[in-house]
Amino acid sequence: MQAIKGYLSALVNPHLAARAVRVALFIGTLLFVINHGVAVRSGTMTQARWISAGLTYLVPYAVSIHGQYLGRGGSKGLEQ
Repeated sequence: MQAIKGYLSALVNPHLAARAVRVALFIGTLLFVINHGVAVRSGTMTQARWISAGLTYLVPYAVSIHGQYLGRGGSKGLEQ
């Protein structure tokens, strides 16, 4: 349970978020173009696709935070 609480607090840690935002914008945009580019160009984006597009950016953010969190030693690393 401590690890989950540590990870959740890491999601909003400003020291980790700066890099995670850059990763999310770069990787998320690549994935957005791959998965939704044709629908955007053809004007067929639905509400469900826009929700999916938002998740396209949230997932790389969460993965980047997770990697940084583990790289700093989990919850112990954030306290250092």
